[in-house]
Amino acid sequence: MAAVPYDVVSSAEARALAAGNPLSFLHVSRAEIDLPADADPYGDRVYDTAASNLERLVRTAPLVMEDEPSLYVYRLLAVGHEQTGLAACFALDEYDNGAIRKHEGTRPDKENDRTRHMLALRAQTGIVFLTYRATPETAALMGRGSAGAPLLDLEAADGVRHAVWRLDREDRDAAVDAFAAVPALYIADGHHRVASAARARDELVRTGRATADAAARFVLGVAFPDTATQVQAYNRTVADLAGRTPEQFLAALGERFPLRRRAAPSPPKGEVAVYVGGGTWYSADLSAARPAGAAGGPAARLDVAVLQDHLLAPLLGVADIRTDPRVAFVGGARGTAELERRVDSGAAAVAFSLAPVTTAELFAVSDTGGMMPPKSTWFEPKLRDGLLVHRI
Repeated sequence: MAAVPYDVVSSAEARALAAGNPLSFLHVSRAEIDLPADADPYGDRVYDTAASNLERLVRTAPLVMEDEPSLYVYRLLAVGHEQTGLAACFALDEYDNGAIRKHEGTRPDKENDRTRHMLALRAQTGIVFLTYRATPETAALMGRGSAGAPLLDLEAADGVRHAVWRLDREDRDAAVDAFAAVPALYIADGHHRVASAARARDELVRTGRATADAAARFVLGVAFPDTATQVQAYNRTVADLAGRTPEQFLAALGERFPLRRRAAPSPPKGEVAVYVGGGTWYSADLSAARPAGAAGGPAARLDVAVLQDHLLAPLLGVADIRTDPRVAFVGGARGTAELERRVDSGAAAVAFSLAPVTTAELFAVSDTGGMMPPKSTWFEPKLRDGLLVHRI
């Protein structure tokens, strides 16, 4: 039943992944796969089908409804990496007042989709990935909570192992106290899920379908400590060179930044690796263009922001990276080989490889109320949909 998050696959990919598996949670998170291929993915039928499919899974999987408030330990184990966090429902009031902090803006169309999904299902089915500054108390709790046999234990198709433990009452209460002492949580992955949960809450309260202390006032998430959270690069490709040949583009790039050939496509912080084909990568030093001192705040000093402001916009005419159809994003999990493939196949004209944003940079941007450019962070491994659901 467990499936990849709804927003990391297209409708076609979701359809293929769920083929022949009526229990796949993609029938809930991407219910358009059960309708004709030409159906409107945002039509009423999609949300009605999702609600029906969830109720079918409740009966046939079957899903278990806990009879009391519960907290869980959720562990992700990949090759060479392990992270353990607290799965819980977190107060949306704390999102409103800034105790749960964001670093990215959201798109209304994506908010509309997940808000309608939550309202139709009266459930949150996508898990928000949170992070926080680790404390000895939370570390001790994660260790105690994962000492016995897990409640759920599975290895996904990508080789990532997911294990979930339910805390006993004593550790549950201790976890509430330990996290009450954590000054802030940070949204790592799931800005649209949180924003949509807040909108769904507002609608349910406005229409009298939820009371002031209702479950709708909380959002489902897993909070991982910063000491274990793994951030990968979120790279970019652009479909054309704004009328330049590759040679002319590299010459123009060299006039703005120190440019040299590099052996490896993964650059250090402060540089961007550039690929225009032919098997050769170049490295552009961004340091001279980075705002000095505190100018512009932490967000403006990120490599991804300098790339946008001083290369993509002036050289390639990418004024708004959110809406420019020539821009595509490639998560770090796919590797730089995917960047080379896209350029060499003609799907893109140029690719840019960046060093990952660090959790310290994420905290600094969020703490000052700043916003990173879109698609700045890629968190890996991903949580699995279907293991935990929050009824609202």
